Amino acid sequence: MESVGLFPVLAVSAVLFATGVGGVLTRKNALIVFMSVELMLNAVNLSFVAFSRHSGLVDGQVFALFVMAVAAAEAAVGLALVILLFRNRVTVSLDDLDLMKG
Repeated sequence: MESVGLFPVLAVSAVLFATGVGGVLTRKNALIVFMSVELMLNAVNLSFVAFSRHSGLVDGQVFALFVMAVAAAEAAVGLALVILLFRNRVTVSLDDLDLMKG
C-alpha cells in the first residue's frame, strides 16, 4: 500500500483553511461563521497529523487531540451564544449584533 506524500495533504489542508477563512469573512450568519471556524480548526488538525506522520513523532497527533477538545468546547459555547442571540433578537445575523453599543 502506498502512502500519500506530505505535499498533497498540506494542499488539501490549505484549501480547507482558505475555505474557512472565506466563510468567516464573507458570511453574516453566526452559525455559518462557527462552522467555518470549525473547518479551519480541522484543516490545522490535518496539518498537525500530516507533519506528525512525516516526522515519525506523535507530537502532532497529541496537539490535534488538544485542538479537538478546544473545538468541542468552542462549539458548545458558540451554540449557547447563538441560542441566546436568537432568543433575544429573533435572528442569528451578525449585522444585528449591537447589544454592547453605547
